[in-house]
Amino acid sequence: MPIKRYGAEKSGAGGQNLPFARAVEAGGWLFVSGQVPMKDGEIVGSGIIEQTHLTIQNVIAILEEAGYGLEHVVRCGVWLDDPRDFWSFNAVYKSYFGEHPPARACVQSHMMVDCKVEIECVAYKGP
Repeated sequence: MPIKRYGAEKSGAGGQNLPFARAVEAGGWLFVSGQVPMKDGEIVGSGIIEQTHLTIQNVIAILEEAGYGLEHVVRCGVWLDDPRDFWSFNAVYKSYFGEHPPARACVQSHMMVDCKVEIECVAYKGP
């Protein structure tokens, strides 16, 4: 079973090379690394709604690059900087996943970069 890595050569904030791939695919499974509201190497947006949209759009871009879609996502991990953002985050999240959401964990955590949200996911596309 071959392992394919997506975006291991891409840069992070400030043009730094990061020691991980944006996603790794193996045996029909796609593991997407945590995404933040980053565009062109910089965190953008100041509110949870704007940052959640951009973060999910970044996840979608990686899924699509690998030939997957939101319908293939089976689990998400979510980190929120401020627990008061939980309900606003959920409203945006639901607008993408609708009536068929994946399993999910959501915790409060201080971020490694100056943002309000980070999302990772696992997707599966059978043979």
